[in-house]
Amino acid sequence: MSFFDQFPVQAYNHLDLLANQVVEGFIIGLHKSPFHGFSVEFAEHRLYNPGESTKDIDWKVYARTDKLFSKKFEEETNLRCQLVIDASSSMFFPDIKLKSGFTLNKFVFSALGAACLMNVLRRQRDAFGLSVFDEGLRIHTHAKSSTGHYQLLLSHLDGLLNSQPLDIKTDAAAALHQIAEQIHKRSLVILFSDMFDRSEQAEAIFDALQHLKYNKHEVILFHTLDHQLELDFDFANKPYEFIDMETGDRVKVQAQQIRELYTRRVRERHQEIRTRCLQYRIDYHEADINAGYDYILQSFFVKRRKMNI
Repeated sequence: MSFFDQFPVQAYNHLDLLANQVVEGFIIGLHKSPFHGFSVEFAEHRLYNPGESTKDIDWKVYARTDKLFSKKFEEETNLRCQLVIDASSSMFFPDIKLKSGFTLNKFVFSALGAACLMNVLRRQRDAFGLSVFDEGLRIHTHAKSSTGHYQLLLSHLDGLLNSQPLDIKTDAAAALHQIAEQIHKRSLVILFSDMFDRSEQAEAIFDALQHLKYNKHEVILFHTLDHQLELDFDFANKPYEFIDMETGDRVKVQAQQIRELYTRRVRERHQEIRTRCLQYRIDYHEADINAGYDYILQSFFVKRRKMNI
């Protein structure tokens, strides 16, 4: 059963509900698993330090615990996180209809992944922003930690989920350079992308990722793909018409005739991306859209625990 078949189709239209279900299930799973040394603490208060102003003390908590805690505000956040999503046409592949009613593709997976991470960040009172790009930077918000900001970003994602742009190319390099210049405080940048771009732009993408690191940001790349179709090229041995979703180019071919060449080339490309990420100290993770979100949430918490921002 697909991960997404665990949820009713109605949840697809309510990102907040679905993200909350995923995060709560992840936390419950941790408590039942042997994943020792891993904790999920959602700190909404901090201990009161004698001598500070008493105006921010949470007296209700004091009444329950007999301990003094101060409410945390945005300027006190421990982490600033920018969630970056590739929304070019190739991200809307494949068009998988699941039993739950979901239409699953790379963009849907990425949007829900970003919603889950925003849910976690909001619980921790950390600041988060959203950037969405295709040929240009379409959405870019600065990091905040308020509930209103969370709802605004969910509405942006909801609107994008209801679209399916055709023939929209990718200029990830230009967008990432823009994002690097517009994030003015050291942040954790989390990128969801299939890393498809014009071949002549391959080096430019790595330059843009290096730009983020040069500006002192920590970077996690979730290389988003359908492992079965895009990496293993698991198509039946019959004629297909393959369509480039970003250019509209079409080619008719027998799957078996190109499988060996295709899989070799795509694995070489993936290895190049891994190697460059290792070189630039970027956390690289292959994110299979059929595998759910536990791995993404685990990767985030491990990274957060190691950071000192």
